[in-house]
Amino acid sequence: MSTATLRESSRQALTGWNPPDPEQDSLRHTYLAFVDAAPEACLRANVPGHLTASTIVFDATGTHVLLTLHPRVGRWIQLGGHCEESDDTIADAALREAREESGIDDLALGSGIVHLHTHPITCSLGVPTRHLDVRFAAVAQASDDGALPDIRRSDESVDLAWWPIDDLPENTELPGIPDLIRLGLAAVTAQD
Repeated sequence: MSTATLRESSRQALTGWNPPDPEQDSLRHTYLAFVDAAPEACLRANVPGHLTASTIVFDATGTHVLLTLHPRVGRWIQLGGHCEESDDTIADAALREAREESGIDDLALGSGIVHLHTHPITCSLGVPTRHLDVRFAAVAQASDDGALPDIRRSDESVDLAWWPIDDLPENTELPGIPDLIRLGLAAVTAQD
Protein backbone atom coordinates (compact mmCIF):
# COMPACT_ATOMS: atom_id res chain seq x y z
CA MET A 1 0.00 0.00 0.00
CA SER A 2 1.10 3.56 0.56
CA THR A 3 1.75 5.91 3.42
CA ALA A 4 -1.27 7.98 2.37
CA THR A 5 -3.57 4.92 2.37
CA LEU A 6 -2.38 3.80 5.81
CA ARG A 7 -2.84 7.32 7.13
CA GLU A 8 -6.35 7.58 5.66
CA SER A 9 -7.33 4.18 7.09
CA SER A 10 -6.19 5.39 10.51
CA ARG A 11 -8.25 8.54 10.14
CA GLN A 12 -11.32 6.47 9.18
CA ALA A 13 -10.84 4.00 12.04
CA LEU A 14 -10.52 6.82 14.57
CA THR A 15 -13.47 8.76 13.13
CA GLY A 16 -15.71 5.68 13.19
CA TRP A 17 -14.77 4.60 16.71
CA ASN A 18 -17.17 5.19 19.60
CA PRO A 19 -14.89 5.72 22.65
CA PRO A 20 -15.96 4.28 26.02
CA ASP A 21 -15.50 7.53 27.97
CA PRO A 22 -14.74 11.28 27.62
CA GLU A 23 -11.00 10.79 28.23
CA GLN A 24 -10.71 8.33 25.35
CA ASP A 25 -12.79 10.64 23.16
CA SER A 26 -10.40 13.48 23.92
CA LEU A 27 -7.46 11.26 22.96
CA ARG A 28 -9.28 10.27 19.76
CA HIS A 29 -9.55 13.94 18.79
CA THR A 30 -5.85 14.45 19.61
CA TYR A 31 -4.92 11.48 17.40
CA LEU A 32 -7.07 12.81 14.55
CA ALA A 33 -5.38 16.22 14.77
CA PHE A 34 -1.98 14.51 14.79
CA VAL A 35 -2.85 12.39 11.72
CA ASP A 36 -4.07 15.50 9.90
CA ALA A 37 -0.90 17.44 10.76
CA ALA A 38 1.75 14.79 10.04
CA PRO A 39 1.95 13.24 6.55
CA GLU A 40 3.98 10.32 7.93
CA ALA A 41 1.96 10.01 11.17
CA CYS A 42 1.85 6.20 10.92
CA LEU A 43 5.55 5.61 10.25
CA ARG A 44 8.46 5.43 12.66
CA ALA A 45 10.29 7.83 10.34
CA ASN A 46 8.17 10.57 11.93
CA VAL A 47 10.64 11.11 14.77
CA PRO A 48 8.58 13.41 17.05
CA GLY A 49 5.95 10.69 17.29
CA HIS A 50 3.96 8.13 15.34
CA LEU A 51 0.91 5.91 15.53
CA THR A 52 1.63 2.35 16.62
CA ALA A 53 -0.72 -0.63 16.56
CA SER A 54 -1.18 -3.22 19.28
CA THR A 55 -3.43 -6.13 20.17
CA ILE A 56 -4.57 -7.70 23.41
CA VAL A 57 -4.90 -11.43 22.61
CA PHE A 58 -7.32 -13.75 24.42
CA ASP A 59 -7.72 -17.51 24.30
CA ALA A 60 -11.02 -18.82 22.89
CA THR A 61 -12.55 -19.15 26.37
CA GLY A 62 -11.75 -15.55 27.34
CA THR A 63 -10.08 -16.75 30.54
CA HIS A 64 -6.44 -16.19 29.50
CA VAL A 65 -4.57 -13.31 27.97
CA LEU A 66 -1.28 -13.43 26.06
CA LEU A 67 1.27 -10.88 27.28
CA THR A 68 4.84 -10.08 26.35
CA LEU A 69 7.59 -8.95 28.69
CA HIS A 70 8.74 -5.92 26.74
CA PRO A 71 12.52 -5.31 26.73
CA ARG A 72 12.32 -1.49 26.79
CA VAL A 73 9.28 -1.14 29.03
CA GLY A 74 10.30 -3.90 31.46
CA ARG A 75 6.69 -4.85 32.12
CA TRP A 76 4.15 -7.37 30.82
CA ILE A 77 2.07 -5.67 28.12
CA GLN A 78 0.00 -6.43 25.02
CA LEU A 79 1.60 -7.35 21.68
CA GLY A 80 2.25 -4.63 19.12
CA GLY A 81 4.60 -2.28 17.41
CA HIS A 82 5.25 -0.05 14.45
CA CYS A 83 3.16 0.24 11.32
CA GLU A 84 4.86 -0.61 8.04
CA GLU A 85 4.23 0.88 4.61
CA SER A 86 3.07 -2.58 3.51
CA ASP A 87 0.15 -2.50 6.00
CA ASP A 88 -3.13 -1.66 4.28
CA THR A 89 -4.77 -0.43 7.48
CA ILE A 90 -3.96 0.28 11.11
CA ALA A 91 -5.92 -2.89 12.01
CA ASP A 92 -3.75 -4.88 9.58
CA ALA A 93 -0.66 -3.52 11.36
CA ALA A 94 -2.05 -4.61 14.74
CA LEU A 95 -2.84 -8.10 13.46
CA ARG A 96 0.54 -8.47 11.74
CA GLU A 97 2.38 -7.45 14.90
CA ALA A 98 0.31 -9.85 17.04
CA ARG A 99 1.03 -12.74 14.66
CA GLU A 100 4.75 -11.94 14.46
CA GLU A 101 5.18 -11.58 18.21
CA SER A 102 3.05 -14.59 19.21
CA GLY A 103 3.73 -17.14 16.50
CA ILE A 104 -0.06 -17.65 16.26
CA ASP A 105 -1.31 -17.35 12.70
CA ASP A 106 -4.96 -18.11 13.49
CA LEU A 107 -6.02 -14.90 15.25
CA ALA A 108 -9.44 -13.30 14.80
CA LEU A 109 -9.17 -9.54 15.19
CA GLY A 110 -12.11 -7.73 16.75
CA SER A 111 -14.15 -5.30 14.70
CA GLY A 112 -12.44 -2.09 15.75
CA ILE A 113 -10.38 -0.01 18.13
CA VAL A 114 -10.81 -0.79 21.83
CA HIS A 115 -8.45 1.75 23.44
CA LEU A 116 -5.93 4.52 22.79
CA HIS A 117 -2.79 5.19 24.81
CA THR A 118 0.07 7.61 24.27
CA HIS A 119 3.45 7.29 25.93
CA PRO A 120 7.03 8.55 25.56
CA ILE A 121 9.59 5.89 24.65
CA THR A 122 12.98 5.44 23.08
CA CYS A 123 12.01 2.95 20.39
CA SER A 124 14.01 1.42 17.56
CA LEU A 125 14.87 4.92 16.33
CA GLY A 126 17.29 5.16 19.25
CA VAL A 127 16.02 8.60 20.25
CA PRO A 128 13.16 9.68 22.51
CA THR A 129 9.85 9.82 20.68
CA ARG A 130 6.15 9.42 21.44
CA HIS A 131 3.99 6.43 20.54
CA LEU A 132 0.32 7.07 19.91
CA ASP A 133 -0.86 3.49 20.32
CA VAL A 134 -4.08 2.32 18.67
CA ARG A 135 -5.20 -0.84 20.49
CA PHE A 136 -7.30 -3.72 19.21
CA ALA A 137 -8.42 -7.09 20.62
CA ALA A 138 -8.11 -10.57 19.09
CA VAL A 139 -9.02 -14.13 19.92
CA ALA A 140 -6.75 -17.12 19.29
CA GLN A 141 -8.66 -20.10 17.93
CA ALA A 142 -9.06 -23.06 20.27
CA SER A 143 -6.87 -26.09 19.81
CA ASP A 144 -8.49 -29.50 19.25
CA ASP A 145 -7.55 -30.69 22.74
CA GLY A 146 -8.76 -27.54 24.51
CA ALA A 147 -5.24 -26.51 25.56
CA LEU A 148 -4.00 -22.95 25.25
CA PRO A 149 -2.66 -22.26 21.75
CA ASP A 150 1.06 -22.83 21.24
CA ILE A 151 3.10 -19.64 21.16
CA ARG A 152 6.53 -18.75 19.82
CA ARG A 153 8.41 -15.81 21.34
CA SER A 154 9.95 -13.41 18.84
CA ASP A 155 13.29 -11.68 19.30
CA GLU A 156 11.33 -8.50 20.13
CA SER A 157 10.37 -9.93 23.52
CA VAL A 158 12.13 -10.99 26.71
CA ASP A 159 9.32 -13.47 27.46
CA LEU A 160 5.87 -14.40 26.21
CA ALA A 161 3.21 -16.22 28.20
CA TRP A 162 -0.48 -16.94 28.65
CA TRP A 163 -1.85 -15.58 31.95
CA PRO A 164 -5.22 -16.11 33.63
CA ILE A 165 -7.00 -12.77 33.36
CA ASP A 166 -7.62 -12.80 37.10
CA ASP A 167 -4.01 -13.71 38.02
CA LEU A 168 -1.68 -11.40 36.08
CA PRO A 169 2.08 -11.31 36.76
CA GLU A 170 3.41 -8.94 39.40
CA ASN A 171 5.12 -6.59 36.95
CA THR A 172 2.13 -6.11 34.65
CA GLU A 173 1.70 -2.54 33.42
CA LEU A 174 -0.90 -1.05 35.75
CA PRO A 175 -3.61 0.14 35.43
CA GLY A 176 -3.25 -0.16 31.65
CA ILE A 177 -3.40 -3.90 31.10
CA PRO A 178 -6.36 -4.68 33.40
CA ASP A 179 -8.29 -1.83 31.75
CA LEU A 180 -7.32 -3.07 28.28
CA ILE A 181 -8.38 -6.62 29.22
CA ARG A 182 -11.79 -5.35 30.36
CA LEU A 183 -12.35 -3.29 27.20
CA GLY A 184 -10.93 -5.96 24.89
CA LEU A 185 -13.05 -8.74 26.37
CA ALA A 186 -16.16 -6.60 26.07
CA ALA A 187 -15.37 -5.93 22.39
CA VAL A 188 -14.70 -9.53 21.37
CA THR A 189 -17.62 -10.90 23.41
CA ALA A 190 -20.02 -8.40 21.83
CA GLN A 191 -19.14 -9.84 18.40
CA ASP A 192 -20.24 -13.38 19.34
